[in-house]
Amino acid sequence: MSNFQMWLAIAGGLVLVVVVAHSTWTSRQNQPKQAEPFLTPDELMALEVTPLIEPSSDTDSALESPFQASVGERNVSTQLDALIDVIATMELDAPVSGEAAIAALPSIRRVGNKLFVVEGLNADNGNWESLQAQRYYSAFQAGIQVANRQGPLNEIEFSEFVVKAQAFADAFSSTPEFPDMHEALAHARELDQFASAHDAQLSFTLQARKSAWSPGYVQQQASRLGFVPGVIPGRMVVASSVAGLPPVLVLQFDARAAMAEDPNQAALRSISLNLDVPQVAQSEQAFARLCETAKELSDAMDGIVTDDNGQPLSEQAIQIIDRDLRQLYDELAARDLAAGSLQARRLFS
Repeated sequence: MSNFQMWLAIAGGLVLVVVVAHSTWTSRQNQPKQAEPFLTPDELMALEVTPLIEPSSDTDSALESPFQASVGERNVSTQLDALIDVIATMELDAPVSGEAAIAALPSIRRVGNKLFVVEGLNADNGNWESLQAQRYYSAFQAGIQVANRQGPLNEIEFSEFVVKAQAFADAFSSTPEFPDMHEALAHARELDQFASAHDAQLSFTLQARKSAWSPGYVQQQASRLGFVPGVIPGRMVVASSVAGLPPVLVLQFDARAAMAEDPNQAALRSISLNLDVPQVAQSEQAFARLCETAKELSDAMDGIVTDDNGQPLSEQAIQIIDRDLRQLYDELAARDLAAGSLQARRLFS
């Protein structure tokens, strides 16, 4: 081999080394950020925590199976309220057992997209409550919510409510007393208009500036700020300070990435932070916590906080939102629908 050929071989080898090195560097740059391999005991416990069983915002499970609810869920009242329910009362000639009352409930306890609810007047303490076994009731009341996020009660739904309530009352030879349909529907439309004008569901988006994130990296960073796994893949929550109530904040990312065969290779370019304002009590200071959480995550993960339209959130925009929320809280409370109350959680569901 001549000297010239030798130098060509050496040069070719150097070029190959440079190409391989550049390819390796580029691959590492494009690889999603991974969770740190070494965690503190607290961080490890946070990542391994059992997924939070989030309460349903429409109180479906609590109403349909009250005797199977957890201790935390039993602390949440399900009492009907004339403010947001159409209520039919039923007098009884003699007390009825909880077992008999539960057996008489319709198999489908919904009317359209609204829950059909029956409560009993406890014969021992005189309190209205969800039907429970091993108790006796001296009267019943059936109710249907007049409005929710799917819209107001309509004539067809009112008629179906009457049929279900009458069938339940017939099982105990009782005659239910119904409110006037026209008045009930007018109230439903008015309450729906109020709810539509006072609903607020905030969402901040955190976008990666450079490197994408793996699901494990997101979960690790979020767990350091108090998030725990939710029920749905790709969902983490900050739990309420009161057991059984909806979460204060929700973090969400692509569920497909969370369920990927190799989550370390799944790449996330953005995540969302959400606050359902009427579902969370003002005392939780949820908006301030949302802003603080967004900033801390963006600093730790090298991201940028934007609104739903991809525009960076300015301090001025945050101040405007905060001012509007304060007014919203006041107007909800003035209508006896304070944010986080049972009535508000049911109406805005």
